[in-house]
Amino acid sequence: MNHQSQAYKAVLAIAALSSLGGAALAQDTDTPPKSGVQIELNALQDQAGACRLSFVAQNAGTTDIEEAVYETVLFDREGQVMMLTLFDFRDLPSERPRVRQFDLSDVACEDLGRVLINGASQCQSGDGSTLCTEGLLLSSRTDVELLG
Repeated sequence: MNHQSQAYKAVLAIAALSSLGGAALAQDTDTPPKSGVQIELNALQDQAGACRLSFVAQNAGTTDIEEAVYETVLFDREGQVMMLTLFDFRDLPSERPRVRQFDLSDVACEDLGRVLINGASQCQSGDGSTLCTEGLLLSSRTDVELLG
């Protein structure tokens, strides 16, 4: 085998290893944490005099959450409190995503500036009541910030 052929094979091997390493890295960043609840504000949609908030929630822990109710504060675009309400995310099985939607009467989505998860009002699980708030990871795919 000549030196050009060996060099070509070495470059191919390095390229293959690099692409595998990149894929492994991409998987690591997309892997959810081993515990805690992840809540993503996924979409906002005006619905007949109400703003519908769609959330994707996932319990990354190993224990099912039987009931998760979060005290939630809604702020307008100027930062003033619009309302304080409870969002009942119901059951959150271990390692399974759930979509939950909440309609806010007499609220236009364009008026919403931020959403604050103020804490868990109710949390029922086999491990106790802190499972809903420990390791809480919040994100938003909308222009409305989700805080906690």
